[in-house]
Order: sequence, then structure tokens, then C-alpha cells
Amino acid sequence: MKKIKIKPVAIILIAVLAVVTGAVVLFSSASGNKAEPAAVAPKPALTVAAAQPEQTRLPVRLSANGNIVAWQEAIIGSESSGLRLTQVLVNVGDAVKAGQLLARFSGDSVLADVAQARASLVEAQATAADAAGNAARARTLQNSGALSTQQINQYNTSEQTAKARVAAAQAVLDAQQLRGNKTQVLAPDSGVISARSATVGAVVGNGTELFRLIRGGRLEWRAEVTSEEVARLKPGSAAQVTAASGAQVQGTVRTVAPTVDPLTRTALVYVDLPRNPGIKAGMFAQGEFALGTTAALTLPQQALVLRDGFTYAMRIEPDNTVRQLKLQTGRRLGDAVEIVQGALIGERYVARGAAFLADGDTVQVVAASAGSPAPAASK
Repeated sequence: MKKIKIKPVAIILIAVLAVVTGAVVLFSSASGNKAEPAAVAPKPALTVAAAQPEQTRLPVRLSANGNIVAWQEAIIGSESSGLRLTQVLVNVGDAVKAGQLLARFSGDSVLADVAQARASLVEAQATAADAAGNAARARTLQNSGALSTQQINQYNTSEQTAKARVAAAQAVLDAQQLRGNKTQVLAPDSGVISARSATVGAVVGNGTELFRLIRGGRLEWRAEVTSEEVARLKPGSAAQVTAASGAQVQGTVRTVAPTVDPLTRTALVYVDLPRNPGIKAGMFAQGEFALGTTAALTLPQQALVLRDGFTYAMRIEPDNTVRQLKLQTGRRLGDAVEIVQGALIGERYVARGAAFLADGDTVQVVAASAGSPAPAASK
């Protein structure tokens, strides 16, 4: 029987394979006898301070828009007809007092008319005196028969007619003197001149407008509010008004319109405004009415993150991981933001640095301190 001969190379390969197999079996056995190492705790992404929702009271405000107008605007016109303006003493924007001279008309023709009326009065008085004397003498002869009853009556009638002519002449004189007084245009009230149409040299008719006056210089904001909101406003309510110029003033509701516009379904609220050089009649203004306070749940502004047009906060779970929550916010007062929906009393939220965290990150929570710097990423 022939012996099988094995080549030396094959012998070497078989030996190497046996050694490798033994090493693998030995290593597997050793690995099986060792205990598995404990899981490594995740490293905190940030060191943060926690903030909890607080129950507080926030003011209730009602926003509105409207125009700023004069409280009352007086129209000052001419009370004389056919007279020429010789002086205009005030201009737009001037502050005037009641009774102050604003303009003057030429009084030459008026003085002539007054003189003529006075002369007519003197003539009528002389005629009346003569008629009165004749009537008195006629009455003394009434019982003597020297004069007939008809003649006596004629003397008495002439006396009464002469007295009436005196009264008429006196009325004409008074009218001319009054017309002479109207050559001076006086301010009917204190205020600010808002418009002027008077021109020196112009001959104007009776009733022609010369000036416009904002009485007392008072302005008001006429806010437009909806019919649903008008019932919430009462006289005396405070209003913060911001004009188009940026000037801000504190106003007070004077009255609320008794009717609602049937087309726009809005009502006017009249708000008295204090004087301010930055506020002019005709300006557009925005404002807010203070309607008291109500309870609200708030978080600090720094705890909120704006992402994709929505507001979020990072809630800290018991295992110090964070969970991103979508919140619905409302009113604001300083650093406090009202949380309408999404947060509860007792929960913990990342006070600062929430924008650097993602849902599921682990954080290290430290005690909050006033004036502490923004959290930094852990190394």
C-alpha cells in the first residue's frame, strides 16, 4: 500500500490554522468570563439655571387707532360788511387770550355814518320838543273853546310822532356805533390760531371767515373701537397715546359716543390730551386703554426661543434632559411674558441659553443667581 506524502508547505499551513483556532477559542473563553463594563453617563451639553412659571397679575389693555383733532374749533368771522382790512395782528400758531385784538377794519366810513346818525337824532329831538310844547298849549285851551277837539288831537298826534322819530334816530345811532365797534376783531376765547384767511387790504362781506381758533388749545384723540369693545370703556379711564411723530402722552377718556357707525360697526371714544409740542391736530395716533389687571402665568423672556415663527421653551425633566415645548404667549410686562397655553406651575425650564439646546439634550442645573452670565457650553 502506498503512503500519502504531504508537502512541507501544506504542513506549515495546517499548523498555523491550528494555532489561530486555539487562540480564538482561548480569547472567547476569557471574554465570556469577564463582566460587562457599566454604561457611561452622557456628558451635559450646557450648564444652565432653571426658571419656573410664576403666577402674577398683568395689566389688561385695549388697543385702538384714531385721529387727533381739536376739542372745539371756533370760527371767527367778519361782522361788518363792505369794510377794508387795515391790520392783521396774529398768525397761525399764535396763542391768544379772550378779548385780544386780532384784526382791525378801516373805520372812516363808519365814523361818518355815526356823525350823520347823531345829527339826525339831534334834529329829531328838536322837532319832538317843539311838538311837545304845541301839544301842551293846545291841551290848556281844551276847555276854553278856542281850539276844536280835532285841532287838539292833531297836536297830540304830532307830539307822539316826534317822540317816535327820536327813538328811531337813537336806534340808528346805536346801530352805527355798534358797527363802529365791529371794526375791531376780538378773540372770543383763549386758544391757538389754527387757520387764517384774513388778508390786509381785502374788503370782506358780513360773515366772512377770518380765523379759526382751537379753544383753550385743547386737543383730543378720537379712538375707534369695535361695538364689542366699547362697553368696556368708561369716562375717566386712562389711555396711553402715541402720535405719528413718536410723542407719547397720558390721556383720559372724556366720553364715549352714544352711537355706533352702522357701516364700520365702530364707535368713537373721546380722549382728552395734555399739551405736547409733538402732538398736532390732524395727526394719526395709536393708543392703549388701561382696563385693570388679571391673573396670568408668566416666564422670563430669556427662557423663550422663537423658531419657525413659533415660541418654544426647554422643559427640564427629572433626569436633567430637556424637552422642547411649544407655547402660546400673550401679554408682556417688562421681562415677564404671559404663557396662555403649554406650561404648568411647578415645571422647570431652562432660564437662559435654550436656543443652544436640542430636544433630548442633557444639561447640568445650577442655582440661579441675580446678574449671572449667560450659560456656557460644558467642556
